[in-house]
Amino acid sequence: MKITPHGAASGEVTGSCYLVETDQARFLVDCGMFQGTRGADDLNRRPPVSNMDGLDAVVITHAHLDHTGRVPALTKAGYAGPIFASAATIDLMMIILEDSARIQVSDNERTNRKRRRAGEDPVEAIYEPDDVPRVRELVRAVRLATPVQIAPGVVARFFEAGHMLGSTSVEFSITEAGRPKTVVFSGDLGPADRPMLKDFETVPPADLIIMESTYGDRNHRPYAETVTEFEAIVQKVSAAKGKILVPTFAVGRSQQIIYHLAVMFHEKKVPVFPVYLDSPMALEATKVYQSHPELFDDEMVAYRKAGLFPISGGYFKPSQTADDSKALNHVDGPCAILAGAGMCNAGRILHHLKQNLWKPDTHVLIVGYQGNGTLGRRLVNGEPQVKIHGEKIAVRAHIHTMGGFSAHADQSDLLRWLEPLAAAQPRVVLTHGEDRAREPLVTEIQNRFGLAAELAEIGQPIEL
Repeated sequence: MKITPHGAASGEVTGSCYLVETDQARFLVDCGMFQGTRGADDLNRRPPVSNMDGLDAVVITHAHLDHTGRVPALTKAGYAGPIFASAATIDLMMIILEDSARIQVSDNERTNRKRRRAGEDPVEAIYEPDDVPRVRELVRAVRLATPVQIAPGVVARFFEAGHMLGSTSVEFSITEAGRPKTVVFSGDLGPADRPMLKDFETVPPADLIIMESTYGDRNHRPYAETVTEFEAIVQKVSAAKGKILVPTFAVGRSQQIIYHLAVMFHEKKVPVFPVYLDSPMALEATKVYQSHPELFDDEMVAYRKAGLFPISGGYFKPSQTADDSKALNHVDGPCAILAGAGMCNAGRILHHLKQNLWKPDTHVLIVGYQGNGTLGRRLVNGEPQVKIHGEKIAVRAHIHTMGGFSAHADQSDLLRWLEPLAAAQPRVVLTHGEDRAREPLVTEIQNRFGLAAELAEIGQPIEL
């Protein structure tokens, strides 16, 4: 048996994709898009598998684009087999892929304009909206902890990973030459004790563990401290009748912020004020959250029994169209506007920042990672003036950076997930982490469990 990483290895944290080959089967675990790195477009155009006819299955751990974004390219290239994932992952994946397809077309038009000016031939989009329905035809929903045969000699079980709605770790029981072996892929793991979603589950022992290491070098700020700071800012802005702008990712972070605002209103920590969800994609994702109560944690279940459903439509106002979004320019505070993109590099949040950054009664809550070079990173860095749509805008608003809202497990949680598996002395291979994150985790795993963890490299098979 061999497992070959085709992304999220060699210090790369995007493009998750692993080809598993046994004497009877070939299947992929995830098929994600490379993002934010030089040459990402070229990497995304390369098929992870050269022979589609010999591919038995695709297994998806969760819906984020860096784990699903190349699936339409796979089906466009001829893959016609099953795609296994949890029901919530399928629902969110389709929303994310439909949005991605529109972006692929737009980006490709811009690329071809440059190519034409350079006298070069145009290229096709990686995929288009018409390619996404084919994915919907191939998906197969699985139930957590229920064995399902995905390929000859391969049985999979899915376990809660706590990272986002529907996220899973996957155990593969593989029989090869009459001998059983167990391989576990952690997927992306979530931090413990976050609201709404259940914590990650303990996975049975395995011979080989492919484990993420995104924050393998650090621990997050305690979540309770982050929520306390968040509530204090909201109370202050509400009393001053100011505006709160929250650049949010459509899936996960938007629902998390709405949840905390709803709880504050319910517990009368602040008078009710309008909360606008200004993102069609976030509105669709919120419907998916509402339709999967079986994945909620005990606290969320208790709130619902007490008459509070924090992400129900009663706690936010939908802003669907462009005209709806523009109308928010004339709304007085106190209010909160949640809009994408999460790094302030595109989308409706740019218009709200352009209209409000120069006003001292505006408060911008940065609740997610901001990539180098993005407008969000410039705001975090305290630049006194930024450009939006070519216009210089003074930054007089208050900028609050709140890193404790991360949806990724930190070093302590990663070790806590691995601990019950370590007694069996498995082989451990780290993926999905920059070198500065995965190398310290190797040391911690050695010190804590006496295991010599390995670092996965793109294109280099892991043989078992």
